[in-house]
Amino acid sequence: MKRSNPGYRSLPVMVSRSALAFAFVFAIVTSAVVAQDKVEKSGVEAVYDGLEWRFIGPYRGGRAVAVAGVEGDPLTYYMGTAGGGVWKTTNAGGDWFSVSDDDFNVGTIGAIAVAQSDPNVIYVGTGESTIRGVTTSHGDGVYKSTDAGASWQHIGLEESRQVSAVVIHPDDPDTVFVAAQGNPWGPNEGRGITSRQMAAPHGATFSSSIPTPVLPISK
Repeated sequence: MKRSNPGYRSLPVMVSRSALAFAFVFAIVTSAVVAQDKVEKSGVEAVYDGLEWRFIGPYRGGRAVAVAGVEGDPLTYYMGTAGGGVWKTTNAGGDWFSVSDDDFNVGTIGAIAVAQSDPNVIYVGTGESTIRGVTTSHGDGVYKSTDAGASWQHIGLEESRQVSAVVIHPDDPDTVFVAAQGNPWGPNEGRGITSRQMAAPHGATFSSSIPTPVLPISK
């Protein structure tokens, strides 16, 4: 004869009530989070909410350590790699081509800047700034282009080795500031923040190296 169990029939009811209670609480919390998310993503953020990152290349060149765009041109960008030089795209990443192979002595790039007042003027600081132990390659100074990357001139700072940033004056494409890490393994005269203003006509090459840093970092 089968023995009766008083709690046997009540177990499903208890489980169902627990499940309903959990679902109710979960719905309330989820609704609150969604509502808060909508509030936080109002305005400008809401416009970009649907965008997602995607890989646009190039598939060669190494780590990308420097990127610069052209003001007013959403399709043109420059990219500098740790060992593959400077690359350019004129169709928002659909195609990339190297612009540094003919004129650069090194392939490691630390910083890129495009002049706001003249997009044809570009400065590139060589030497990747992301120090990675024994794998770090050093550069040989700063290069400048006055024809949107078609050709380049080496303009100095040979001992800067690793360039972290290049900033161009917003109204004067011939005035540039360079932040150089210098030799990461020891004393180096090329370390610091340096400025250079060309007295020659626009587009001329530098006749001498960039002078001693105006704000040297401790050796």
